[in-house]
Amino acid sequence: MSRSSVASRPSSAGSSPFGALRAIAELAFLAATRDALPWSFGGLLAAFFAILPSVSVPGPFIGPSLGLRVSAALLPAFGIMGLVLAPTLAWFYARRAHIDTTAAIAGATLGYLLALPSYSGALLPYLRSVGPSGLFLALGACGAVALGARLARTAWIGALLTVALALALRALHVDLAAAVAQMLEPLGRLGDTYAALVVIVLVQTLLWTIGIHGPALLAAVVTPVYLTLQMQNTLAYDHHLSLPHIVVVSLFLFIFPGGAGSTLPLAALLVFSRVPRLRTVGRATIVPAVFNANEPLLFAVPVVLNPFLVPPFIVAPLLLATTTYFAVAWGWVGRPIYYVPSSVPTLISTYLSTLDVRAIALVLINVALATAAYLPFVRAYERHLQHEALEAAA
Repeated sequence: MSRSSVASRPSSAGSSPFGALRAIAELAFLAATRDALPWSFGGLLAAFFAILPSVSVPGPFIGPSLGLRVSAALLPAFGIMGLVLAPTLAWFYARRAHIDTTAAIAGATLGYLLALPSYSGALLPYLRSVGPSGLFLALGACGAVALGARLARTAWIGALLTVALALALRALHVDLAAAVAQMLEPLGRLGDTYAALVVIVLVQTLLWTIGIHGPALLAAVVTPVYLTLQMQNTLAYDHHLSLPHIVVVSLFLFIFPGGAGSTLPLAALLVFSRVPRLRTVGRATIVPAVFNANEPLLFAVPVVLNPFLVPPFIVAPLLLATTTYFAVAWGWVGRPIYYVPSSVPTLISTYLSTLDVRAIALVLINVALATAAYLPFVRAYERHLQHEALEAAA
C-alpha cells in the first residue's frame, strides 16, 4: 500500500459492507467462473487458429476476403469454447468447494453434451450453431452439478442428478439451446444500451476502488451475455448483414485502455512524475499497461482507496464509455465485428475488432480525454507526497 496517509489500510476494506462484497467475489461458483473463463478463451483462440487454414472462402488468404475468412473460423471456434468451459469450470469449482473433481467434471461435461442439439451433418456448421448458446449451457451444467452436490452433500449424486435431468429433457425433446437463445433476446436488448454500458463500467470501477476485482465479480453474467452479442455481430457480418449490436465484448477495448479505470494515461504520466517513487512505479508498469494489465499499477501507486486518484479512475471510463457508445451509434466508427483478446494493445485490438481505421482515431481521442481527467489529480497527489516528504524531513 501507499507510504502516504491518504490511502487507507487494506484492513479497512474488510469491514462491512466491503467484507460482504469481497465474500460475494469469492463465492465458489463465481470465483471458479473467473478462473475458468481465461482457459475457455484459450480454447476459443486455439480452435480459431486450427480451423482458419481449412476455411473455404474465395480469394487469396490475405486480401479483401480475409474478414469473411476470419468470421467463418471464429464462429465454430465459439462452439469449442463452451466445450472447454464445462470441464474447466467444474474442475475449478470442485477444488474451491472441496468436492470430488472427477465427479464434478464427469457430471458437468456429460450434462453439457446432452444439453446440446442432436449432431447431424458436417462438424463446422454444427459448431457454428452451438456457439451462441454454448457458454450458457456450460454454465448451466456446472451450476446443476454444484447445486446437486450441495443438496445431496456428495458430488457423485450431484453429477448423476445433472445427467438424469439432461437425459429427461432430451427425452421430452426440450431444446435447451433454443431456450437459451430465446432467453437471451430480451436480455440482449436490455444490455445493448447506453444505460447498461454505463452501469457495467461504473460498477466495475467502483468495485476496483475498494480493491475488489470488478470484472471478475461480474464475469459470470456479463461475459457470456456480451460475448453472445459479439457472436451475433460476427454471424451477421458473415452473412453480409448489418451488425445488430453496439455493446459487445470488444466495445470495452475502447473504454479501458490500460485496463480497468482507463489507466494507460496514468501509467504514462507517472513515467515523468516529479516524485521518484511514482516515477519508478510508472516505469515498471507502463509496458504491462500497454497490454491492458494494470493490477500492479493499481496496488503499487496505489489507486485503490486513494482519494486523490479514485475520482479520475471512476470518471475517465465513464467519459470514454460515452464517447465510444455515441461514436459507434452515430456511425462515426464501425460496430465491433470480432472478439479480440484484451491483452492485445488497444490501438491494434480496436482496429482488428472493427476493421475500421477510424477506430484508431477514436482510441486516440479517448486516451487524450482520459489523460485530461487524470492530469490534475496526479499533480495534486504529487504535491501531497512532496509535502509529506518535507514534513518528514523537518
